[in-house]
Amino acid sequence: SGFAPPSHHVLVKSEVAPEKLNVKLKHAYESLLRFFRPMTCLHKDGQTLIPCDIGEGLNTTECLENKCCPSKTHHELKCYMPFEDNMQLIFRVILLVAAGFLILGCLPLCCCACFQR
Repeated sequence: SGFAPPSHHVLVKSEVAPEKLNVKLKHAYESLLRFFRPMTCLHKDGQTLIPCDIGEGLNTTECLENKCCPSKTHHELKCYMPFEDNMQLIFRVILLVAAGFLILGCLPLCCCACFQR
């Protein structure tokens, strides 16, 4: 009765938890997207370079921090958008399918071993 009530609102656990959950879900979604959309800075002769969205006069560090590709030659753009790496995507999908088949192949053996005991 002798204490003054607090002047600021104290956050309850349930008020903080949804924000952390959204951050974790966003991070998981971005990781999954990066896995299934691999990018590369290596370009072939026939590909056109698209300038990076962040601007023209950037150095290599600024270019890399903004997930763009720095140019190694002076006649090209200084900073350009990365390209989709289809070969890396095919390799990752094949490994994922192979791992799935391996798990499905071992599952009956593990179940039989557990049920025999």
